[in-house]
Amino acid sequence: MKEYYHFVGIGGIGMSGVAHLLLKAGTLVSGSDLKENRITEELKKLGAKIYIGHSTQNIAGQSGVVYSSAIKEDNPEILQAKSLGIPLLRRAEVLALLMRRKIAITIAGSHGKTTTTSLISYMLLEAGLCPTVAIGGILKNIDTNACLGSGEFFVAEADESDGSFLYYQPKYSIITNIDREHLDYYHNFENELSAFRDFIKRTQEGGCVFACSDDLNLKKLFLDYKERVVFFGLNEPTDICAKHIELNDLSSDFVCFFKGKFISRFHLALGGRHNISNALVVIGLGLEMGIDLGHIRRTLEGYKGVGRRLEIKFKSDKYLVLDDYAHHPSEIKATLAAVANLKVKRKIIVFQPHRYSRTQLLLNEFVGSFDQADFLVITDIYAAGEPPIDEVNAQALLKKIKEFYPDKQAVYLVKEKIAEFLLDFMQAGDLVITLGAGDIARVADALAEKLK
Repeated sequence: MKEYYHFVGIGGIGMSGVAHLLLKAGTLVSGSDLKENRITEELKKLGAKIYIGHSTQNIAGQSGVVYSSAIKEDNPEILQAKSLGIPLLRRAEVLALLMRRKIAITIAGSHGKTTTTSLISYMLLEAGLCPTVAIGGILKNIDTNACLGSGEFFVAEADESDGSFLYYQPKYSIITNIDREHLDYYHNFENELSAFRDFIKRTQEGGCVFACSDDLNLKKLFLDYKERVVFFGLNEPTDICAKHIELNDLSSDFVCFFKGKFISRFHLALGGRHNISNALVVIGLGLEMGIDLGHIRRTLEGYKGVGRRLEIKFKSDKYLVLDDYAHHPSEIKATLAAVANLKVKRKIIVFQPHRYSRTQLLLNEFVGSFDQADFLVITDIYAAGEPPIDEVNAQALLKKIKEFYPDKQAVYLVKEKIAEFLLDFMQAGDLVITLGAGDIARVADALAEKLK
């Protein structure tokens, strides 16, 4: 009898990637979500049975029920699986099972995981290594977030948000950085650092860890580490570094050195110094794996990006509309720095805070994140399943920003009115960027449609 897995919340980007791989491997898959989207439609085409809405009737006879940390314990499908004795599996557990017979490459870190994972996936594809990949976003070069390859390598984004990245035992571990993030789960930064220390130790014997040396908290985790580690970063001393950096509009050029030796000059189809840092670890891994430099160069040049990472929604002689997933203060600053060289009249930023807990914990950090914005629009917090917290809302964030920056041009608007407001407000030469991990991209889409 064939294995049969049911996914609670199958329309999410991470859950759908695992479901995709199982379907391609010939496993029976069903899943539920609150509404249809492009992802559920694609999974239907691959043979998944999709239910709209969560119901006890969706659970009967499955080999396992897969869930993520976003699913609450009182979900009817979770309760039904427990009552029927059907094993409950976290998404990362299933991914770890799929990795067992492959050489695993996992990418962790508070910021830059998806871009780095997609670049590495594209490099292995470009080199003809036919990898299996699971990415937390749609890689535009292949128009999907997952593919089952015939090769020996498995590239996966390792989500640290709920500690589930500790299921993996990769040969190659990559850590882009560690920031004060997901403190609703970890409670404090020390616990988060401890989880990353455990992740490092799970790298297989004979493998290699790649870590960003610009992150001092991350670098400290290797003080007593006896196994192989390669450091990368924009600041020396480090093993892999970039020099002669040229930041263009939405691309960049740099020269890469490895342990003082010139490697090559690279053109990266991404702007921002943070993306050059991401590219350095891709180059380092490529060198470690013996991938031809020509393949690595073509990867960085030909990379088309991943959905919701400085994604161009509309471009004309008059206006530019971008959408980005940035939802943490560090990410917002990096995104705004990445567009600093764009020749625009004004930078209009539309921000949708993500989660009440994050907004509360990082309120003061958010206040200083929008220095580069000429005009700021803040809309309501995207709850992501969290209950509201008293006095934690978009208006409170706006008030705090006005306290510290009284001259900052900023307004609060409900999401449904933003596109209409921008159409009246925008002037020729303006750049609009929508920011957030919720559904703020719909505003960018609506604005782009009206501008067309």
